[in-house]
Amino acid sequence: MKAAALLALALRAWALLPDEENTIKVFQEASPSVLFVTNVTVVRDFFTLDEFTVPQGAGSAFIWDSEGHVVTNFHVVASALQNRTPLIVTLKDGTETQARIVGVEPKKDIAVLKIDPKGHRLRPIPLGDSASLQIGQKAIAIGNPFGLDNTLTTGIVSALGRQVQGIGGVTIRDMIQTDAAINPGNSGGPLLDSSGRLIGMNTMIYSRSGSSAGIGFAVPVTFIRRVVPQIIKYGRAVQPGIGVSIIPARVEGVVVGEVHPNSPAEAAGMKGVTQTRDGRIILGDVIVAVDGKPVRDYDDLYNILDQHKVGDTVKVETLRRGQKRVYRIELVNLF
Repeated sequence: MKAAALLALALRAWALLPDEENTIKVFQEASPSVLFVTNVTVVRDFFTLDEFTVPQGAGSAFIWDSEGHVVTNFHVVASALQNRTPLIVTLKDGTETQARIVGVEPKKDIAVLKIDPKGHRLRPIPLGDSASLQIGQKAIAIGNPFGLDNTLTTGIVSALGRQVQGIGGVTIRDMIQTDAAINPGNSGGPLLDSSGRLIGMNTMIYSRSGSSAGIGFAVPVTFIRRVVPQIIKYGRAVQPGIGVSIIPARVEGVVVGEVHPNSPAEAAGMKGVTQTRDGRIILGDVIVAVDGKPVRDYDDLYNILDQHKVGDTVKVETLRRGQKRVYRIELVNLF
């Protein structure tokens, strides 16, 4: 009887805590959906003229659907896109397959790849809702830091609504901050909640050394859920706009450089920059607010319009030669 009690006590000491069991379950269910992306360059041997591939960069990705669509960061595939070099995707079982780029959205650091689904059991990661996230809740990151495949790190949602300068030159707003360790190679991997649902895509770290310093950022699934289907359907993201080109200027607001012909902006009566016969430049409309939200620069304008969809009507406030003007303009798709 005493021996049985001691055995039960020993087994209890080795038992996993509920939180540990949860983490293990999430990893086991999600890890087959996490991929390793490698950008390779084809090199020809000087003496034999044989061709072979050399890895140039690496990152992570995750399966979006059973048709072979894969989601990762734009910056993971940027050099492959620019140099037209192959992308190799490695699945959980070690199988390597070539991927093509379906489309990208640099302003959200999102890219969609496509692999041949034949012969592979592709398991998409279920989508969560980043809009309902709370600071302090559990965050689980899976990726391939430094090429070490299927690495799991855990932490919490440290902050919400962070603004991070993206590779596309526009501030990515509403980013998720986490202390789950994110290192080079984690980019493009999923950030999951305790139910194993996707809440974000790991995209960058804040570190002077280049390694994790406890501050990582993830693109929220709200953006991913909206942008990825657009890229799959059109090859690029749908960008709502009013039909103007802007020019950089050291003024408060956005200077309208040109109003596109047959655009909603033209129909509303907006004016761009004009030049007199003697060479003087005359400003037209300077956008200072949209739907009551101040517009200080292009970054503000892009992010405000990005919260809308094509067909929405927005109130655009401008200044023209010191006079305030208000336009109601229906947003169109800017392909």
